[in-house]
Amino acid sequence: PPRTFHRNNRLLTSQITSYYESISQGKKELPEYFNFASDVLDEWARLEKDGRKPANPAFWWVNDKGEEVKLSFEELGALSRKAANVLSKVCGLQRGDRVVAVLPRVPEWWLLNVACMRAGIVFFPGTSQLTAKDILYRLQASKAKCFVTDDERAPAVESVLAGSQFLKSKLLVGKGSRDGWLNLNELL
Repeated sequence: PPRTFHRNNRLLTSQITSYYESISQGKKELPEYFNFASDVLDEWARLEKDGRKPANPAFWWVNDKGEEVKLSFEELGALSRKAANVLSKVCGLQRGDRVVAVLPRVPEWWLLNVACMRAGIVFFPGTSQLTAKDILYRLQASKAKCFVTDDERAPAVESVLAGSQFLKSKLLVGKGSRDGWLNLNELL
């Protein structure tokens, strides 16, 4: 028997599989444009709001200290719209521009991922173990216009800024502040 996802009997594994099989066989049209944030996230939020889909967390993050962040589809959608506005209006990024994010796996990492999808901005994730040399390479190769990191990794970015001619803005995640950096959490 097919297994259910989040105890929702309407979303069966076999139904998902058959849907993708019908696409691959040409029985369903692929949309010309697809945006996960608006086509999936916002649609699920609407279905929950209308009572046609049971409420389930869209995002549930727990760290090793037991702290957790749990967001509904509506909350994640609203936050991702705010983050997309920060990237496009405050940072001046446009569709196709690139953002490098070097962060540990904190909730803002996923939020930025969805915000970039929503705004058509290319998201370049980087492990938090990158050295200054690694960061410079990624900045030059990607021609990123924005860099996002936390206070612990910001000095490595600052040490290579002279080698990055495309970078327009720097976003800091967390409660700290640094000269020349915008604080993402405050802007949200």
